[in-house]
Amino acid sequence: MSEILQNLTSTEDLRRLSLAELRTLADEIRDQIIQTVSANGGHLASSLGVVELSIALHRVFESPRDKIVWDVGHQAYAHKLLTGRLARFCTLRQFGGLSGFPKREESPHDCFDVGHSSTSISAALGMAAARDVRGGREKIVAVIGDGSLTSGLAFEGLNQAGHLDKDLIVVLNDNEMSISPNVGALSSFLSRKMTSDLFMRLKRETENLLNHMPRFGRDLLSLAKRAEDSLKGFLTPGMLFEGFGFDYVGPIDGHRFDELIEALQNVSKLQGPTLIHVATRKGKGYAPAEENPSLFHGIGPFDPETGKVKAGKGGTRSYTAVFGETLVEQAEQDPRVVAITAAMLEGTGLGEFSRRFPERFYDVGIAEQHAVTFAAGLACHGLRPTVAVYSTFLQRAYDNVLHDVCLQNLPVAFAMDRGGLVGADGPTHHGVFDYSYLRHIPNLVFMVPRDEAQLRRAMATALAFDGPFAYRYPRGNGTGAALEGGAQPVPIGKGELLRQGEDGVIFAIGVSVAEALAAAQQLQTQGLSLAVVDPCFLKPLDRELLLGEAIRTGLVITVEENALQGGFGSAVLELLADAGVSPRVLRIGLPDRFVEQGSQDELRALCGLDAAGIVRSIQRFVGLPEAAAAGDGAVGSPAIC
Repeated sequence: MSEILQNLTSTEDLRRLSLAELRTLADEIRDQIIQTVSANGGHLASSLGVVELSIALHRVFESPRDKIVWDVGHQAYAHKLLTGRLARFCTLRQFGGLSGFPKREESPHDCFDVGHSSTSISAALGMAAARDVRGGREKIVAVIGDGSLTSGLAFEGLNQAGHLDKDLIVVLNDNEMSISPNVGALSSFLSRKMTSDLFMRLKRETENLLNHMPRFGRDLLSLAKRAEDSLKGFLTPGMLFEGFGFDYVGPIDGHRFDELIEALQNVSKLQGPTLIHVATRKGKGYAPAEENPSLFHGIGPFDPETGKVKAGKGGTRSYTAVFGETLVEQAEQDPRVVAITAAMLEGTGLGEFSRRFPERFYDVGIAEQHAVTFAAGLACHGLRPTVAVYSTFLQRAYDNVLHDVCLQNLPVAFAMDRGGLVGADGPTHHGVFDYSYLRHIPNLVFMVPRDEAQLRRAMATALAFDGPFAYRYPRGNGTGAALEGGAQPVPIGKGELLRQGEDGVIFAIGVSVAEALAAAQQLQTQGLSLAVVDPCFLKPLDRELLLGEAIRTGLVITVEENALQGGFGSAVLELLADAGVSPRVLRIGLPDRFVEQGSQDELRALCGLDAAGIVRSIQRFVGLPEAAAAGDGAVGSPAIC
């Protein structure tokens, strides 16, 4: 353990360190991040790339008085280590441990909860406006990556910030731009000098003098401004941001403390909206991450010596892999099939598709709204687009799904990966609201596969259906269901009776089906005979099957890995009410709160969605004695170091 990092008591200590000591601290922080992420998994490449930037920001600005707003937050590990969380850093992303993202309840240095991209500028502008209303003087800094700037939300924030002319600093962390040594050095030199006290004072005094001269003086001022703009536009890419009303500074080498600190100190003295462009390298300081930053963006446990990812559970392919392979099969057979992703090529399993069918693959960047409406345009001209997106990210495109796809009844398929509880990424990434925000939209069919074989059937059904179609599947490995033969479409809205029972019926959907079957088996030993039905479709429901079983047994239990409000259980209640059928009903699903981070097994046990939890809920509901069995779903203690 490093002495500098270990003895860092506050960010104030950074101001007493020499540049050499800061470089040592950066090395120590990288070592700590690598060791922790290699054990717990997490976002490595992006965090390693901003170590020097994080140190420089905390040296120049006085957090938590000054506010540093991190965009997405997957690059904030160094920030956490610098702000008093070293002792608990080994609990990163564990149940009861530190969040993998900034979290207000975790530290006063985390001024905004994040996890989705492109929110930093808007949030920081709101803080700046609130500061001015209160008469405060603190600095507000938004740190945003170049990838996040592909989202329209970021440009909406820039546009309003320039219009309001608030004192706001935006740090653009550019980890893709290649700056040649000559142009980069000259541009960096000019940017630092153009923000110095002497330069800015001279510039203001000259402008003031020329403004008060007759027309000739104002003409000179206009000429000088055009000359400055031309010089900066020729040497730097700052014209775009200056068009938004920002003073532009950069590019600055994001791994040079002397350049970073001087530029940040100069910018901290300016008033009005300012953007400082910092060039960094993803994975900096760790060769495997530098060579393959995409792999090490979000990674599971790995060997820190070799960078080799440790084997997972093994045995079966992931749902994501099955989706990707099946979409390639569909594209081979049908030239209308196209695939769209929003900056999640590997995460959504489209790597092979993009290589095999580059002319039919589109990565639109972090722009989910555009992805959906773009797909609608493709569908208007006869193509069959599949939008592959994490469930949590499709939330950002709700209006586009409703207005641009469903209202026009266009054949767009929404492949929602990471449906349900996702694990260590926590509440910002759980895909547990899509049942509620999609099932009420007219024209949309929504299928929820219980295993990877049914996922393939869902994809075949989506391709055969001439309208909007959504299907949701979980993170992680499949069940091992047989995948032989080509996938065939299934009848829309047709469910399956998977188990016979006389005393009641469990309606379970998606990944909850396997847990419901296990629960029914356990309850059989207590003399309670429960049927199990998989409706297969959230919308439309199999009215005949579900009503028939409800009337026959008089006891209905619904199980879903979704928020109870407006979800599958609510849909069943609506079906029963509309039919005038009144069995006893127990709904089992996620509670009315945001579920924390932890492994999927831990969280399902916590929320009572594993077999043991379902058993306990049914026992209480029907009045059976609760008898804890081995592996009863109890959650262990929060993570400690």
